[in-house]
Amino acid sequence: MKAFVSWSGGKESAFSCYKAMKEQNIKVTCFLNMISEDGKRSRSHGIIPDLLKQQAKSIGVRIVQKKTSWETYEDIFIKSISVLKKREIKAGIFGDIDLQEHRDWVENVCNKTGIKSMLPLWKFKRKKLMEEFIQAGFKAIIVATDASFLDEKWLGRNIDNEFVEELKALGNIDICGEKGEYHTFVYDGPIFKKPVEFIPGKKILKDKHWFLNLK
Repeated sequence: MKAFVSWSGGKESAFSCYKAMKEQNIKVTCFLNMISEDGKRSRSHGIIPDLLKQQAKSIGVRIVQKKTSWETYEDIFIKSISVLKKREIKAGIFGDIDLQEHRDWVENVCNKTGIKSMLPLWKFKRKKLMEEFIQAGFKAIIVATDASFLDEKWLGRNIDNEFVEELKALGNIDICGEKGEYHTFVYDGPIFKKPVEFIPGKKILKDKHWFLNLK
């Protein structure tokens, strides 16, 4: 079965892609990535589009990037899926873990286009998910944080066992960042042919969120 991945460039989208391909024999033929209206950054993660293209190139998958505001996000997402369906894509892969409102949204947009929704990480235990992600060989860094939970010092941190233990010790953080506490950029792993090269830049505070500018 051909499928697209709802692609953010972060760990859940990469790991759900990996599990769908490895465990369910899904053929991923496209990444669907939503970016800001001005085309300069990805939605939520704040990653420049070129780095997302480099991810897709290294993985060997075509990427479709669509400009949108948060207000037009759903409408443009549905229209994009409809176009993909015409190219024989029959399923969409999403990296949600257990927020029911996220699953409801995913199933709603897929049902409107007749596309099957797939959530390979659904109901995964947090610690198990992080352990498997790290053990599989994925490499990722923190590129955005909710400033009310994590300050700028966390930006640029690698996702490793030490990072997970430090988050657990804080006590008030979802260690997977499922509620938006932090976002990541995956630059290497078992689905990559070679690492994506990047240079960490300035740390920026915007709308109560910290962002690491990657070049």
